[in-house]
Amino acid sequence: MAKYVEILNGNIILASKAKYLEHFLPKLKGLMFTLPLRKGKGIVLVAPGEGILETMIHMLFVFYPLDIVWLNSNYEVVDFRKMIMPFTPFVSPNKPAKYVLELAHGSIKHIKIGDKLMFKDLEEPKSKHI
Repeated sequence: MAKYVEILNGNIILASKAKYLEHFLPKLKGLMFTLPLRKGKGIVLVAPGEGILETMIHMLFVFYPLDIVWLNSNYEVVDFRKMIMPFTPFVSPNKPAKYVLELAHGSIKHIKIGDKLMFKDLEEPKSKHI
């Protein structure tokens, strides 16, 4: 059963529905070969521990730009990148992270290093498409 979360920065909603991915194969696939994310959608990749290599991503076979946010285990923003272009081979945070947020481009206008984000659990949606 898929888990979804709402991602908040204070009272600002960064994603109204983000798929929460903890297992290897779903994280490996990520957003490859998917349609562009709609505003308010995204995924959360959860690493087993905090690290830089564990939270490195690629944009191979992702055909649209994304905004990326890295959080530590306290849900604090340790790094972010805006408009990562398709087919970028590797993108890594400058500091160790546990969570990687892959969000629709334009979603992180109000993010800064040190912000503490909140994940709010959502019930499983009727539609499987994010």
